[in-house]
Amino acid sequence: MLHIAQPPLSRQIQQLEDELGVTLIERGSRPLRLTDAGRLLHEQAAQVLERVEEMKAIAQRLRKVGRSHVRIGFVPSTLYGRLPELIRRYRAVRPGVELTLLELTTLEQIAALKEGRINVGYGRIPFDDPAIERMLLRNERLTAALPSAHSLARAKRLRLDDLAGEPLVVYPKAPRPSYADQVLTLFRERGLKPPAVYEVRELQTALGLVAAEVGVCLVPVSVEHLRRDNVVYRALDEEKAFSPIIMSTRKGDQSPEVTLILKLIREIYRQEGITFAA
Repeated sequence: MLHIAQPPLSRQIQQLEDELGVTLIERGSRPLRLTDAGRLLHEQAAQVLERVEEMKAIAQRLRKVGRSHVRIGFVPSTLYGRLPELIRRYRAVRPGVELTLLELTTLEQIAALKEGRINVGYGRIPFDDPAIERMLLRNERLTAALPSAHSLARAKRLRLDDLAGEPLVVYPKAPRPSYADQVLTLFRERGLKPPAVYEVRELQTALGLVAAEVGVCLVPVSVEHLRRDNVVYRALDEEKAFSPIIMSTRKGDQSPEVTLILKLIREIYRQEGITFAA
């Protein structure tokens, strides 16, 4: 366990005993046992080592004093869009700021903002809360994920009517309301009812079921960057087929870091020709 041979370990124990003037180990016993003096020394040594760990933690906290710390909450689907580029640019501009990313549902982000656990949240579900400011960044088009062998895969564009007869896979299963409810509302507002609805926890599982030809799934268009065997994406020719990307902050938060994040988002959207909704 100590990565040393037995003889040098015995010598070190003997030297410690000589220095202290007491016997620490009952060598004639099998298994070896500590003497009363050995047990006392062990207890004291354990306390000293605990204090050393506490001192290390205190030193680390002191090192962080004065260093800015920004925490961003996000829903997983935003990682397929511009969020990674935003993070890269922010780190390039603020190399001295400690940046933490937390995967949180929109509901969890609201609570985390109120409690001060995050500074900014990126979600897709609009919630009204007097303590939270929401900014619509853009409306992202939805696309249909289909099994590659599906007959509808031959079409370039689809309508919800085309998909109404197919089993529908939605995510996330919980908590609700969620992105799943946005998709189900699209069908309900058109008076359409899929023959079956499969609710799963996450996007990757949903696409796995599509690949297995269990059903079809509506996903944000940025998910098309996620290539998966036996899955193809087809555009939806539907005016309301979109999902909002919403940036949330605490009410009245005009900190330099939040202002910078918003500035970087505008730069990314302008360079990519994306309409900034806010």
